[in-house]
Amino acid sequence: MDLLKQQLELAAEVIGERTPDEEKYDREVIRWMRRGKTISKAVAKANEKYPAEALQVDSDNLADVQAHYEYLADHEAITEKLDALKRIGLEP
Repeated sequence: MDLLKQQLELAAEVIGERTPDEEKYDREVIRWMRRGKTISKAVAKANEKYPAEALQVDSDNLADVQAHYEYLADHEAITEKLDALKRIGLEP
């Protein structure tokens, strides 16, 4: 098994299965993080837009929530780069 396939399988395990609404919520949190907001503010913004998916962040889970979304953001960036390579015919 190649390294890329192993990494994608690991990412799928870490991220887990998400509904389309959960994916939208996650993308909203990441969008605000990329704009320089703290994780607390990014979650608050996503909570406003997607109240059905709202997370409650407090001092007990803040570090875990931040680590989760940093991982998702990194994974999303890598996936976007891989997709761009595929579009121009340079599959890894």
